[in-house]
Amino acid sequence: MISTFLVLLLVLLGISIPVGAALGLLGLVLDGAYSMLPLSRAIGEVAWATSIEFLLVAIPLFVMLGEILLRSGLAERMYNAMTLWLSWLPGGLMHANIGASALFAATSGSSVATAATVGTVAIPQIKKQGYNESLFLGSLAAGGTLGILIPPSINLIIYGVLTNTSVPRLYLAGIIPGLLMALLFMSAIIVTCMIKPAWGGRKTKAAWSQRIASLLDLLPPLFIFLLVVGSIYAGIATPTEAAALGVTGALILAAFARRLTITMLKEVFEGTMKSTAMIMLIVIGAAFLNFIMSGTGLTSAITNLITGLDVSPLTMILIIVVFYLILGCFMETLSMMITTIPIVAPIMFALGFDPVWSGIIIIILVEAALITPPVGLNLFVVQSLRKSGNMNDVMKGSLPFVIMMLLMVAVLVAVPGLALWLPQYFG
Repeated sequence: MISTFLVLLLVLLGISIPVGAALGLLGLVLDGAYSMLPLSRAIGEVAWATSIEFLLVAIPLFVMLGEILLRSGLAERMYNAMTLWLSWLPGGLMHANIGASALFAATSGSSVATAATVGTVAIPQIKKQGYNESLFLGSLAAGGTLGILIPPSINLIIYGVLTNTSVPRLYLAGIIPGLLMALLFMSAIIVTCMIKPAWGGRKTKAAWSQRIASLLDLLPPLFIFLLVVGSIYAGIATPTEAAALGVTGALILAAFARRLTITMLKEVFEGTMKSTAMIMLIVIGAAFLNFIMSGTGLTSAITNLITGLDVSPLTMILIIVVFYLILGCFMETLSMMITTIPIVAPIMFALGFDPVWSGIIIIILVEAALITPPVGLNLFVVQSLRKSGNMNDVMKGSLPFVIMMLLMVAVLVAVPGLALWLPQYFG
């Protein structure tokens, strides 16, 4: 049954069936082949129960928040400010890519939105400033992955829903690893550009007066972050209510910037509806598949197979790392999370790993899947922003950052307190 499941999943994804539909279709096939009862008749109830989960209401709100910041021009001004502050480092604007991505991630919660927003502003600078195109594009794709680790994160909400783990604690746990990840990315750029100085492009000079003046453009994302995350930890709002507060704050900022128009709102609503529809189709399809897997005993079979290996906790972590890296080459991140977490998370918990720490490890591995070929979503997002060029450029440029993600996993395994200190301190 396990081999049938894996082969069918790869075949359905390989023939380019939309992920949400592929998960639902796989559930129907498994039901027909292995279930004694017609479990597929519960699809309506499963879809309804999944759709009315209160925490999931935060998803369209965070998507809308990112859309407002993008359409209002606030994201572009933020990028320009980061350019003035970080472009003196070896690698120049590539550090602005990482810094702006980290800052935008702290307001958006979406990796795709982060990569698309920063990439739209940054890509025209590649040829103007003489950067190595591959590494520059890789920094954009990698920087975008910070959107699912630094709070507020849509993926951390989904992990919390699937494992019944506190989302506020997950948000606290993601802050230090997220910032360290950004520093590791910047370190990779510095080392590469010190070895190959020509790849770092022409340096952008900025007077201190310009840098200080640009701080005003960094205030809007800081305001949104404090509004969203601050309201959660002040006990004023749930994550869903905090997302609504963030949207309200973003609309107020757009109005102050004189960019709040009917046309802008129409674009925001269209972008939000498209992204939310895609996400919810995947969530419902995966929920139905998980229901069928549990009903047919497939989940138990996979869990027993893995736990029956009788290996140490550290070896199991290595197995899980390899598992996610391989799976990330074939599956989109959201569907991979929803399909695998109900299987992987109980195994990690049974081995004594903290649920919050486990969530951060899984999210980092899912981040790596965003920039590993051939299905890395951020690779496609960055490539779609270019007017010409080969996809291989983006793939090669992302490799150093995948290595940094694996290094981050190793650091968290060695020092779990990096993820657990803030939740324990404020908990």
